Amino acid sequence: MKVKDLLVQRLGRVDYEDALALQKETEHAVQTGKQPGTLLLLEHPHTLTIGRRGNHAGILMPPESLTARGVTVFETNRGGKITYHGLGQIVGYPIINLSPEREDVHRYVRDLEEVLIRTLADFDIDAFPIKGLTGVHTQRGKVAAIGVHIARWVTTHGFALNVNTDLSFFDLIIACEGEPVTSMRELLGHEVEMKAVEDSIIKNFVDVFEM
Repeated sequence: MKVKDLLVQRLGRVDYEDALALQKETEHAVQTGKQPGTLLLLEHPHTLTIGRRGNHAGILMPPESLTARGVTVFETNRGGKITYHGLGQIVGYPIINLSPEREDVHRYVRDLEEVLIRTLADFDIDAFPIKGLTGVHTQRGKVAAIGVHIARWVTTHGFALNVNTDLSFFDLIIACEGEPVTSMRELLGHEVEMKAVEDSIIKNFVDVFEM
């Protein structure tokens, strides 16, 4: 799907390792000008990812117990500490070239937050950033996490928005900042159509990043 200057790939369920390989391949294509800026939208099976500021001490369950629950663990080069990915969560990996107009890491993260805040507003959810923290928050807890990596001003990794996520899996980790975690389903009191949320993310991404 091509939206103006953005290629959008809706991939459904993708194992984390496969998504890493696809990001690397896409990053190279964007860096060399063979592919336009790309937004990957997908879901992961139960996965814990550890960012550059995290470590295995943030996992509260032994490896054999994680395996029994079908949870895999990956160390990554994204920013942040440890987070959970799972079904019912929309993960977005924007792979775009910020050069030359947007060579500002902090602005990029704030823009991702703005995309998600506008998306949540489309579903009548009041969400906001918190100064000094990364991600998107509500009065009932954090609803989206952000962790990025930028090389030669091309972005990888991205955001995870809890839509219909089973929040009990967050009990496996020490969540960033110790803040409660919530989801769109919990905030609205009903299941939310994933495609409708993806549609909103795409619209708002194009608007915020002027693509």
